[in-house]
Amino acid sequence: MSDLSDLYQELILDHSRSPRNLRRPSNPTASAKGDNPLCGDKITVFLTLEGGRVADAAFEGRGCAISMASASLMTDAVKGKTVEEAEALFQKFQAMVTGKSGAGNHDGGEIDRLSALSGVQAYPMRVKCATLCWHTMSSALAHPGATVSTEKLEA
Repeated sequence: MSDLSDLYQELILDHSRSPRNLRRPSNPTASAKGDNPLCGDKITVFLTLEGGRVADAAFEGRGCAISMASASLMTDAVKGKTVEEAEALFQKFQAMVTGKSGAGNHDGGEIDRLSALSGVQAYPMRVKCATLCWHTMSSALAHPGATVSTEKLEA
């Protein structure tokens, strides 16, 4: 199990040091801002929607290693998904990192790639770091232009 933990830690460090999709797209169709005042994470998620699918996902911001790695992994994971699939993936990710019921009963696929962040469930303050970008993405889909704060979210 130590080898798997080491691999997950390397993946998180890789995505935090060299985040994928860290950019502002030229013509996003939806965006939202996220703020975690306790940790200092600030993020803007940009989505380009075409035909009910996420054609592109990107972000700008700064934050801790968990926050940046989660945003990097999330933007890769939601590309090509329908809006409904992106929301379902958010719900599965939220269940996984919070240890809520059903978290262990996922069907593999994309959530397996995100499981590197599952260890944050042992650290409630870090759960907000990992989920900030996901809540922000969900807000961009439902309420473009909104601002999400972890102070108003449950861990």
